[in-house]
Amino acid sequence: MTNKIIRHVLAEFPYQTPRIERGYANQTLYVNVGTGEIKAKPVSDEMKLKFTGGKGFDLWLLWHAVHDDTKWDSPENEIVISTGPCGGITQYPGSGKSLVTTVSPTTEIITDSNAGGHFGPLLKFSGWDAIEVQGIAEKDVMVIVDAIEGKVTIEEMPDAPNDTHLLGRWLYDVLAEKPQEKYYIAMVSAGTGAEHSLLGCLNFSLYDRKRQDVRYKQAARGGPGTVLRQKHIKALVVRAQPFKGDANHPADMERIARVGADIQREIATWDSVQNRMRNRGTSYLVEIMSDYDLLPVNNFKFGSHPQARDINGAYWETRVTQGLPDGCWYGCTVACAHAVDGFELQTGPYKGHKVIVDGPEYETIGAIGSTCGIFDPDAILELNFYCDTYGIDTISYGNTISFLMECYEVGILDQEKTGGLELTFGNAAASLEILHQLARGEGLGKIAALGVRKAKTYVIEHYGADPQFVQDIGMENKGMEYSMYMGKESLAQQGGYALTNKGPQHDEAWLIFMDQVNNQIPTFEDKAEALHYFPMWRTWFGLCGFCKLPWNDVVDPKNSKSAEPAKIPHHVQNYVDIFSAVTGREVDINEIIAMSERVYNFQRVFNIRLGKGLREHDYPPYRGVGPVTEEEYESRRERYDQQLREWLGLDPDAMTLQEKMAAHRHYRTERYERLMDAVYERRGWTRNGVPTVEKLKALGIDFPEVLAVVEKKLRAED
Repeated sequence: MTNKIIRHVLAEFPYQTPRIERGYANQTLYVNVGTGEIKAKPVSDEMKLKFTGGKGFDLWLLWHAVHDDTKWDSPENEIVISTGPCGGITQYPGSGKSLVTTVSPTTEIITDSNAGGHFGPLLKFSGWDAIEVQGIAEKDVMVIVDAIEGKVTIEEMPDAPNDTHLLGRWLYDVLAEKPQEKYYIAMVSAGTGAEHSLLGCLNFSLYDRKRQDVRYKQAARGGPGTVLRQKHIKALVVRAQPFKGDANHPADMERIARVGADIQREIATWDSVQNRMRNRGTSYLVEIMSDYDLLPVNNFKFGSHPQARDINGAYWETRVTQGLPDGCWYGCTVACAHAVDGFELQTGPYKGHKVIVDGPEYETIGAIGSTCGIFDPDAILELNFYCDTYGIDTISYGNTISFLMECYEVGILDQEKTGGLELTFGNAAASLEILHQLARGEGLGKIAALGVRKAKTYVIEHYGADPQFVQDIGMENKGMEYSMYMGKESLAQQGGYALTNKGPQHDEAWLIFMDQVNNQIPTFEDKAEALHYFPMWRTWFGLCGFCKLPWNDVVDPKNSKSAEPAKIPHHVQNYVDIFSAVTGREVDINEIIAMSERVYNFQRVFNIRLGKGLREHDYPPYRGVGPVTEEEYESRRERYDQQLREWLGLDPDAMTLQEKMAAHRHYRTERYERLMDAVYERRGWTRNGVPTVEKLKALGIDFPEVLAVVEKKLRAED
């Protein structure tokens, strides 16, 4: 190890890296940065059976770490990171995900988020199925898991820079004795923005061999980066030994290779004619969403815009670097993790620097772009870069800025309140200025740093805003800002956003096309079944370390002839085979769903333990359901008028605009209530959204402390 810089070792824990067996290291790592305690915890067979890995391990460890009244900034709150038993395989695309869980600064319940990059797999290959970090350090520290030296340390490194793009290069140079060792180093960090906001994201690194530089993927939802910096942790770092493609030591390597070769051929054949993700990443969605009126524009008022062509996939294909294997983990032929190289920054503390900008991904394009009325690609790249290096969730930031922009346009805010900024939709310079203010903890940036829920409270209390109006237009549920799909005309997607454990993130259920475009789930019962099945399936990816893109974004056309094409049964069988081959535990689709139900219901009970997780918390803002303003109604008047005729038998020509809007609101709100009832019944929950004792027993998670939470709530309801 190099001695070029100051390193104060505060605590040290020696260990020997165990052999990974069938996807598990069979131990987890506990680090308390406040007390200096570091220890190993065994992974029991019951833990693997009941919670599988990934988010399941995260939740189980966090459950035993916190108290009923734990807040996000309590010392006992933890950042817990795990991949799953399948995480780190290189034969099947999208197998490098890391899962992060913590008590959220914005939702005040459990948030989970996933990221690509190399940290999760390298952590496991270094001997740990998960890392849980607790406590609050007195000064900024690093936690370094060094499998080469055989030790875990808590260290002060006072020379380390703060923002991620600088910190990453610095750490890789410090820790790599030889240039090729950078390939086996990975870090998790945040930045100055996470220090001054509730919207902090975690940046998960990967060393790009072709670019010879560090890149990052984000676990962003719910503010985990804020928790990291509140604990005075600058970075979590793993330094692994070189590894081979069989590092998981699976039960049946031949079976994995066979299934992997099949999906690799499918992607190579069909991606170029379906999505071109290997050329443009997830930005291919921009044009599709705009064409179907599903691209959020101007704080979700509208669903399309003629300038969407300026930021669509075809445009980004001309900007991202081509010809590189841009996967965020080895062996991923979806390879959607593109970047723009040599981008010269025009604003902020790094003005004039040429940098790598990862992405932009579809969610980022929608959030800091179209949702704010911004269709300038260079502005989107600049906002993207600064959000990443400052450690700010682009989805939450974009939603908060678009909310404040609408507040400005209706007169709740003015230039006196914005510090002279003309905060109109489309003003990219204003958004960038607020982002820099946020990173400094100044000006309007301090309001943007709160997120939508707390910003709503601020403008009501300080500026006299109408509470009903700001509640209607603030695109958040449970305190988490919406991801980038318009759900007004898809009841199932309204549920897919608000009937969630952590908040409106599309990684639980993305049902718009099934519901709105293809009409595959017409009844309440159909929708309830979809809102059971698809969240369970996506939950399972988070248990095992998988990305969802190889599941349903590239599909052999023969799938259309299957009995249930929306479920993509041949890919489902792939995952059955992969899990069975890695772990040696033969499963079928029913057991996969059961794995997910155990963890999903456990997380619901966890939220109830923290004082939330009930029906009252599962309502969307009305803009996610129907038109709030006259402008919105008029933009789709023909559609809305026809719905009044078909749904309610009313004559819109004989009604005022206000009467028409009121009729829509009554019908759409009542319809959502009926959906809630159907979904809760299908999930085995009470009408108040509480998992029943019978459900928990059937799932095998009827631990005494879990039942105590549910029984207490059920008694209170009686």
